[in-house]
Amino acid sequence: MLQAIDRQPAIFFGHGSPMNALGGPHADAWREIGEAVGRPKGVVMVSAHWETGGLAVTAQAEPETIHDFGGFPAELHAMQYPAPGSPQLAARVSELTGATPTTQWGLDHGTWSVLAHVWPEADVPVVQLSLDRRLDARGHFDLARRLAPLRDEGVVIAGSGDFVHNLRTWKRAGGEPYEWASRFNEAVKAALVRGDDAALIDWVGLAEDAQLSVPTDEHFLPLLYVAAQRLPGDDVRFFNDVIEGGSISMTGVMIG
Repeated sequence: MLQAIDRQPAIFFGHGSPMNALGGPHADAWREIGEAVGRPKGVVMVSAHWETGGLAVTAQAEPETIHDFGGFPAELHAMQYPAPGSPQLAARVSELTGATPTTQWGLDHGTWSVLAHVWPEADVPVVQLSLDRRLDARGHFDLARRLAPLRDEGVVIAGSGDFVHNLRTWKRAGGEPYEWASRFNEAVKAALVRGDDAALIDWVGLAEDAQLSVPTDEHFLPLLYVAAQRLPGDDVRFFNDVIEGGSISMTGVMIG
């Protein structure tokens, strides 16, 4: 078991485009989050971009920076985020959840495009926990609850995705959010504020046109891993609360 220290928060990041790794207003807010949190003993990240048939956790000491995208500038493809891994933390996650340690993954862009701004010195150990596609939403939430002791062991539990993520309706030239996207984004925020876990788990019934906002669930499920960490008295704070291109929510939330 990791040594107990001050309780760390749980944080969900709306990561949006990989281009955010290069900077901009969203990156500014992420940097402020890092300054507020300080330097935790480690991070367990659940990213929308690592789905597996069975639960896995990265266990290497030096995880690879994975460029799991195409068609972006060379500067982005060349970017590295050399944060260390933590076999010790991976073993603790495995102990709590039954996840299989693996060296066949690293840090995908859902993780490093954000953390490159949160902890730009790349000096905080990071492990990724996969999205087990055998589980339904309730299964993901219940699994997430098993990570709760880590907060008191100095570890930030994080998720990276988007409340609203519909690339088919995304407006390349930008523009105002679709009404359905705004409704769903606000409904998710309201459920988080009131601690309505059941509404988040049953996201299809959360707001009108929910399935337009979440046509596939991989970008929404990481939020459940963060919501599941809420304890009595925890603050709920939102950041980067905007919708880009009409249908990609950048909204993030810090709990605790």
